Formats: sequence, C-alpha cells, structure tokens
Amino acid sequence: MTTTAHEANTMHAGRFLQALGLRFIDVSGTRVQAELDATEEHHTPWGMVHGGVYATAIESVTSVGASAAVREDGRFAVGLDNVTDFVRAHRSGRLHIVAEAAHQGRTGQLWTAEITRDDGKLVARGRVRLQNVDMQG
Repeated sequence: MTTTAHEANTMHAGRFLQALGLRFIDVSGTRVQAELDATEEHHTPWGMVHGGVYATAIESVTSVGASAAVREDGRFAVGLDNVTDFVRAHRSGRLHIVAEAAHQGRTGQLWTAEITRDDGKLVARGRVRLQNVDMQG
C-alpha cells in the first residue's frame, strides 16, 4: 500500500518527529523516503549532529514503512531491535533517508536504511527488526 507524502506526514509525524524536523517524501510497504534539515538544534555540545537523530530517523522511517505493509491486515509494526552505525560526522544541511524492506514475514519484518548528505556521501546506516502487531480498537 502506498501512502502520499501528505498522509505520511499527517499520520506518522507526531510531535516528536515534527520537533525533529523529519519529513516523509514517499511511503510504501516496501520503501520509504524522508528528509531532515540538520541544524544547530540537532547538535551535540561539540557542534555535530547527535547520533540519536540518526537512530530516531532510521527507527521512524522503517516503522512507518513496515506498518504500511501490514495496515490493510489491521496491523502495525513495532521496532524490536535498532542497530545504527554512525559513518560520518555531519554539521548542517539536508539529510536524505531511504529505507527498504529486506524481509517481510507474517509476524516480523527486517528493514535497512541509509542516511546520506546532499553530495551522496553516507552519514549513517541502520537495520531495524520489527514485529507485526494487531491493532486494538
């Protein structure tokens, strides 16, 4: 199932993700694209983007995609494991996040994601294992 960017931002970008500045560009049950403009608001005391920003972005885009994959079955996906590798330090500018399903099963999914700068260089890479859960109510 594909979700429009407007739907994704309305449905998935709660206050936490809005404060982070994460914007969904395209969402499907197998691939998600998002972006984030890194600023001083995302910095550690040493002037670099905090690793938690990368882990949050990766967890968020993979969870949204995995949930889109099982939404028609009355389910959503929750993260069980998030392994994020911080590859390159970044100070400011647009970051591009792309997540893709590596495995989609009945009870669980595995997704991978990459965060790159405008010049295409890799900033962070992650893997998230998710569980498909029945919606309640």
